[in-house]
Amino acid sequence: MTAVRPPTIIDVARRAGVSKSAVSRAFTGGSVSEDTRERVLKAASELRYRPSHSARSLKTNRSRLIGLAVTHLDNQFYPEVIEKFSGRLACDGCRVVLFVTRGEAGLEPMIDELLGFGLDGVILASSSHAAEVAAECTRAAMPVIMFNNVDTSGRLPGVCTDNELGAAIVADHLIGLGHSSIAIIEGVPDSSTSRERVTAFRERMLKAGLPDPVLRSGDYSSQGAAQATRELLMAEAPPTAIFCANDHMALAAIETCHELGKAPGRDVSIAGFDDVGIAAWPSFSLTTYKQPVAAMVDACVEGLFAEIAGERMIGETLRLPGELVVRSSTGKN
Repeated sequence: MTAVRPPTIIDVARRAGVSKSAVSRAFTGGSVSEDTRERVLKAASELRYRPSHSARSLKTNRSRLIGLAVTHLDNQFYPEVIEKFSGRLACDGCRVVLFVTRGEAGLEPMIDELLGFGLDGVILASSSHAAEVAAECTRAAMPVIMFNNVDTSGRLPGVCTDNELGAAIVADHLIGLGHSSIAIIEGVPDSSTSRERVTAFRERMLKAGLPDPVLRSGDYSSQGAAQATRELLMAEAPPTAIFCANDHMALAAIETCHELGKAPGRDVSIAGFDDVGIAAWPSFSLTTYKQPVAAMVDACVEGLFAEIAGERMIGETLRLPGELVVRSSTGKN
């Protein structure tokens, strides 16, 4: 049996009665009349022709592939982020290549992988070594932008929530409920996001004349946050409120409270940062600071496209305000 040859661009041009270059322009958004574009698309549909992305990338020097690096997918914040990026980039004819870094200590494997896929650009939503990886990408002439992280050296562009404003608002909320003995569960040490939230929260407490909050590391993990919560609540003088640097840890803190027979919002107040989808579930009902994810994603994509176009945004970090969402995990002391 003779194998059926897949249709080519020449077949489409012949069926549509146009030139090969007109077919190419119709598929790449080039200048062709609407009538020509419709004829090309109709011919392609009849022949079941699909344009070759690899061939297109050789011609345009664009792969239309954008790398997105995240640390862990068990954090409920990142599935929403990935979905939003995928949808936003698809509107611009691009596709996401996902890299799950899993918090590797070494940078070389991650960098080699990011630079080996012929990507047009990279979005670093990873909390682990994000600034260092971004710097290596820049040295390799790879357009890069940071998401939900900040380059403290001021060399690389990024988009994030106004972490300091958000943490201060959460602190004011807990202080306003009458809490003076408040603990903080922070993320990983090299995360600018965690540092900014923790620092702003502490400063707000000290400005209110309250004691410096007890600080425990949750390592941005469920297990780490659960252990930190146990240590805090089983101490001789447990705090009446706990602020977690993200919702992933705050949800673990709530579960640990239940395990210890304590009711969140009544026996101890728990607050987070992100407003992930399950934070609103009745079993959690978490008070948290909502990140404006859709606006952050739009701004990040626009910034990366500017980088790809050669419009350098050295050191520019856009900080967007969110909003406090009050639920039953916090209550009066």
